[in-house]
Amino acid sequence: MKPRFLALGALAASSLLAAGVSLAQTKWDLPTAYPATNFHTENITQFAKDVDAATSGKLKITVHANASLFKAPEIKRAVQSGQAQAGEILLANFANENPLYALDGVPFLATSYADAERLYAVSKPAIEKLLAAQGIKLLFSVPWAPQGIYSKREINSVGDLRGIKWRAYSPATAKIAELIGAQPVQIQQAELSAAMATGVIESYMSSGSTGYDTKTYEHIKNFYDTQAWIPKNAVLVNLKSFTALDAATQAAVLKVSADAETRGWKVAAEKNVEYKRLLTERGMKIHAPSAKLNTDMRQVGAIMQADWLKAAGTEGSAIMNAYTAKK
Repeated sequence: MKPRFLALGALAASSLLAAGVSLAQTKWDLPTAYPATNFHTENITQFAKDVDAATSGKLKITVHANASLFKAPEIKRAVQSGQAQAGEILLANFANENPLYALDGVPFLATSYADAERLYAVSKPAIEKLLAAQGIKLLFSVPWAPQGIYSKREINSVGDLRGIKWRAYSPATAKIAELIGAQPVQIQQAELSAAMATGVIESYMSSGSTGYDTKTYEHIKNFYDTQAWIPKNAVLVNLKSFTALDAATQAAVLKVSADAETRGWKVAAEKNVEYKRLLTERGMKIHAPSAKLNTDMRQVGAIMQADWLKAAGTEGSAIMNAYTAKK
């Protein structure tokens, strides 16, 4: 009988060990508003895999793409409240909460990746402090491509956009609509294809990535490469969820986050060229903006920069001065 008891004891010990491993494992949900094939989502999916490997399976992150768990405007609140442990947001979408979130959506402030990196470097401490006060930690941030204008009609000046049905997905794009005399329509990316197909919108500002992901070329044939601004997505984590991890796991997450940020910036620049090529192949006309359109849009940018500085106060002025000093 002894061998049988020994076998049963070994089995019980094995079961307890397995239960211990299960108990030690932490699972996070990470919602994002973008398709699984978008380069931001692909980068986050790789981040989740790298976290799994770096923590030997102690932390498992499930990525929920294409607004399947929460819609874009809901993700930050979900992370803040702990409904989701982590999530990805477009920072400029939350400009109404604090002007600091709007900084990288100010037109013609940073129009190259080098400028965008400098702007990120000088503003990151203030953004991290703001998020921490809301119970959130910034893990990493990755840019989109420079923003241009998609339009059903050909345009040579801002006057050609007056009255057009304009997609407004953030406070900044709504403000642009106001300044150029367009009709703003609130549409998030997951709803964009349907909005174009049904004529709800005729124009919007975004990147080549958005135009390709949403098959904009099936409905709108003109893209004006204004390179107006370079917005960033941020991957956030609930601060309590992060601090609940042991020190080694926290360190692993931060290391993998830094790697994801470096990788994301590199891929963003590469994809900018690729997406414009893909759009052209599918019938999109890529236009350099006329001198008049460029001048008109820069006037819009100057108004919005002045408004931002007024709203952001002394903290905003300090960031802007630091950014200008680094240019």
